[in-house]
Amino acid sequence: MSKDVKTIGVLTSGGDAPGMNAAIRAVVRTGISNGLKVKGIRRGYAGLLEEDIIDMTTLTVSDIIQTGGTILYTARCLEFKKKEYQQKGADICRKHGIDGVVVIGGDGSFNGASRLAENGINTIGVPGTIDLDIACTEYTIGFDTAINTAMEAIDKLRDTSESHERCSIVEVMGRTAGHIALWTGIASGAEYILTTEQYHGDIQRIINKIQDRRRIGKKNHIIVNAEGIGNSAEMAKLIEIATGVETRATVLGHIQRGGNPTCRDRVFASAMGAKAVELLCEGKSNRVVGYRDGEFVDYDIQEALAMEKGLDPYLFHITKKLTTR
Repeated sequence: MSKDVKTIGVLTSGGDAPGMNAAIRAVVRTGISNGLKVKGIRRGYAGLLEEDIIDMTTLTVSDIIQTGGTILYTARCLEFKKKEYQQKGADICRKHGIDGVVVIGGDGSFNGASRLAENGINTIGVPGTIDLDIACTEYTIGFDTAINTAMEAIDKLRDTSESHERCSIVEVMGRTAGHIALWTGIASGAEYILTTEQYHGDIQRIINKIQDRRRIGKKNHIIVNAEGIGNSAEMAKLIEIATGVETRATVLGHIQRGGNPTCRDRVFASAMGAKAVELLCEGKSNRVVGYRDGEFVDYDIQEALAMEKGLDPYLFHITKKLTTR
């Protein structure tokens, strides 16, 4: 689409991620410095359908770069999967004079953005998800903060596990992707890293390794378990019964979504938010911002959604050596 963009909207959708506020700030300030009006759409697509839309200024986004969560709030909206609501969302954009929308979120959010584009609204997606599971980009906003939060928690659990000569199972987020488990497992020196991509329920193998290490003097054990595998409490019971080692399960849960974003998340979010506005100013639509080979790039949304992303094979390879006794 080549029509001039005069007013843009910005929304956050799906799960929140540390750094979303930095991205919102970048969108607003880059838009204003390019002579655009900027409107905030609160609570994602649900808020769009309810016309929960506000004007945004440079002052609106002052002092938010360091905060977690999203000042625009976020919600999931099943209605937006239906064509009539997609058309309604586009009509509401036109009613409020919104020519383009920056959508900050994950795969589901990008599907919604693509539907808006089909209905005549220029859209650009910005990858905001702690799971690092968007294949077109090497980095997603929130991942760095989430893994640092998990790593710090595991470090603390290691202290108490050592004091009690205990085994700790730490469940981290990641329903369908094991990037958080893999990275935090390596960073915290975990003895076992269980990911949805690689673990197939062989609990006996873990039990055998704990027994072997116990015999050579290893007194505490850390198991990082991805949310998609789950059953951490039941796993703890089985290990304790089989090994005699006191075993506890800790589910970190949504603590990984919160907190002040790291420097890396703030910088990447700022760059991606600014890039999204620049693409809209160039008349582009139905694109998603990504980071590859040291550069900020963009892809067609449908092309991006069709890509597949697995765990870094080398990182997974080295875990086999780093977790040996």
